Amino acid sequence: MNPIFRHKHPYQPFLFEGVRKLIVGTLPPPRFTTGDLLPGDVNFCYGSRDGLLWPILDRMFDLDLKFETTAAAIAQRQSFLNERGIGVCDIVEEAERKKIDASDLGMENIQLRPLLDILRDYPRVELLIFTGGASKNGPEYLFRRLLRTKGLAINCLSDLVPRIHEFELSPASSKNLKTETRKIRTVSLTAPSGSANRAIGSMPEYKARKALDKNYNTLDFRLEQYRPFF
Repeated sequence: MNPIFRHKHPYQPFLFEGVRKLIVGTLPPPRFTTGDLLPGDVNFCYGSRDGLLWPILDRMFDLDLKFETTAAAIAQRQSFLNERGIGVCDIVEEAERKKIDASDLGMENIQLRPLLDILRDYPRVELLIFTGGASKNGPEYLFRRLLRTKGLAINCLSDLVPRIHEFELSPASSKNLKTETRKIRTVSLTAPSGSANRAIGSMPEYKARKALDKNYNTLDFRLEQYRPFF
C-alpha cells in the first residue's frame, strides 16, 4: 500500500492593503509542495507550466511575462496583481492524497483556510474569482461548505456559465461598529487547466463559435469568459 501524501499548500495567501478581488482555487500540483519544480514552472501561485491562468492574463493585458523558474518571473506576477488590486487566497490549506496528482476529487481530509476571517481583515474585497465550478472538492463547492458551517446563505445571480453568486458577510463581532455587513460576489470560471478542455468542447456556445471560426480554441473561450472579471 502506498503511503498517504500530505499535500500542504506551499504558498501563503498573496494579500495586501486595498485588495479588491481574490483569486480562489484549491491546491497547486504536488511538485510545488515537494519543491520538485519542472523547467518552465514559476515558483508562485498558479505557476505550473501546464496551467493556463497566467497565459490568459499575459495575453489579456500584454504583460510579456516570463515563464521560467526565476525571481524575475515571480516579481512580474506580483507587480501585476498589486497594480490591479487582485489577491490570491486558495481555499485549501492542506489535504491528504492516496494518489499523488493534482485532481480536486483525489483530496481527502481537507483542511480549509479561514477565508471568511480573511475577508473580514480585507474589507475592500468585493469579488471572489473561483478557478473552477461547483463539482466535488472544487473551490466553489468547498466555499459553499464553509458558508454552511457558519450558517450563511449564498444567492444565485446568474446560473449561466460563468455562474455568479452573492453572499452577505457580517463583522466578526456585533460590537465591531467600524465594519458593516457587506455583500460579496463570487464568479465560478471554467478551470484554467488542460483537463477542463473537454468540458469546454462540449459547451453549445463553444461549438457555435468553433463552427464560425475553425481557429477558435479553448484559450480564446477562456479569454472571453475571464475578461469581464479581471
